[in-house]
Amino acid sequence: MMELFYNKAGIGDVLILPLKQGDRDRIDYRTYNDVTEIFDKENNQILGYNIFNISQYIEIDTGSTTLDEGMLERINHVFLQNNVPDALKVDLSPKFVIGYVNQVEKHENADKLNVCQVDLGDEVVQIVCGAPNVAADQYVVVAKVGAIMPSGLEIKEANLRGVDSFGMICSQKELALPNAPVEKGIYVIAGDVKAGDPFRF
Repeated sequence: MMELFYNKAGIGDVLILPLKQGDRDRIDYRTYNDVTEIFDKENNQILGYNIFNISQYIEIDTGSTTLDEGMLERINHVFLQNNVPDALKVDLSPKFVIGYVNQVEKHENADKLNVCQVDLGDEVVQIVCGAPNVAADQYVVVAKVGAIMPSGLEIKEANLRGVDSFGMICSQKELALPNAPVEKGIYVIAGDVKAGDPFRF
């Protein structure tokens, strides 16, 4: 899931499309008429786009908008109109999904960490989790590799004390849900859900 941001009153008639986090010292820009491409000048990786005068091209609501196939098509039409050389290609599969915890084992090198095998519907991934309430046979919210958390943190593959981890089992606080409990712990989902279902904020 990718979010687009538009706030005409706050920053002007600009649509912001963040793709990846970047190192501030390595950021550079290329401009194609109303489209500015933000990239890493060391590896040329594209980090995002700003589309100026967006209301002349697309009708869009103030706030954040989830990128879907229709919006992607409209944005790529804007790119064509502004001679942007490459189309926007985005993985639109959900990055926040319901996971089913198949198995939990203690991390052999860290007392407070657990190694979890989590079914995401189309695959089972290993996730290292430090929450005190994680257990087998739970439905949980998983931020997959590539997800951007509400805090702006990008979820990446990690190695925690010698064990590979592919995603994050989330708490309500990490998901920025209203009335999230103060106590530490993952968000355990109750109700009629199944592994792989998209999580709706």
